[in-house]
Amino acid sequence: MSVIAKLSDVSVKRGTTSILRDLNWQIRANERWAVLGPNGAGKTTLLHLLSGYIFPASGSVEVLDELFGSSDITELRARIGLATPNMLNRIGLDETVHDAVISAAHGVTGIGFEPYLGVDETRAGKLMAEWNLLQLSDKRISEISDGERKRLLIARALMPNPELLLLDEPTAALDLGSREHLLQILQRLCLEPNSPSMVIVTHHVEEIPSGITHVLLMRDGKSIASGPIDQVISSVTLSATYGVPVNVHQNDGRWFAVARVK
Repeated sequence: MSVIAKLSDVSVKRGTTSILRDLNWQIRANERWAVLGPNGAGKTTLLHLLSGYIFPASGSVEVLDELFGSSDITELRARIGLATPNMLNRIGLDETVHDAVISAAHGVTGIGFEPYLGVDETRAGKLMAEWNLLQLSDKRISEISDGERKRLLIARALMPNPELLLLDEPTAALDLGSREHLLQILQRLCLEPNSPSMVIVTHHVEEIPSGITHVLLMRDGKSIASGPIDQVISSVTLSATYGVPVNVHQNDGRWFAVARVK
C-alpha cells in the first residue's frame, strides 16, 4: 500500500459554516506528518475525518484503501489508532492504566468479558514500558499526571497495532519537562521503521518531534502549504499560516518560531 490516505476536493461543514474547504492532501506509506495552524484552522476536524467519525460534505476520502461511503467504517476504525483529549471521558478516570491500555485490543473501554490472550498482555506490557507507564500499571487514571495521561492515550492508540496513528495535540498544556519527555518518545516512534504512518496535530512548531518528515500548514480550513518539512516550514509560510510576521529557525532537528507582534 503506497498511499495511506487521499483527500480530493474535500469540504466539511458544520451547519452553514465551512470547516474544511476544497482540501487536497495525500499521505504515503512511511510518512510522518505534522498538521500545523492556528485555532479554527480545521486541524482536529481533519483528524476526525481521517478516523471516520465524520464525513465530507463534498469530495472524496480514501483511507487504507477504503473509500468512505463504500466501505465498512467500523472495520476501518479498527485499523486506525486515535489519541484525543476527549478519549479520557470515554475511558473514565477510575480505570487503571493497565486496563485502559489493554482494552484497546478489543476496541472497548474498560475490562469486561472480552478474552485477553498472553499476546495481549505481552503487547500491553511492552507499550507501557516504552511509554514509561509500567510502574503506574495499577494506578487509576485519576492518580496520574497530565503528562502520564498523554502517554497513556498514545500507548492505548498503539495497542491494536494500527496502520495509521492520529494524535491530536499530544503535548498541549504540558510543562516543559513533561513536553520534552513525551517528544523524545515520539521521536523514537517516528524513527522506528515498523511504526505506523502518523499524523500529529499541533499549534506550535516547537511541538513537532524530530523524525517528522512532512508538514501540512492550515488556515481557515484551507491548505497553505504541504510537503517535506524542510521545504515547507519557513518564515514566509508560517507568517501566512498565522497571519503575523514569524521568524523561524532550526536547531538539532527541531524547529522554533518567534512571532513579531506589534
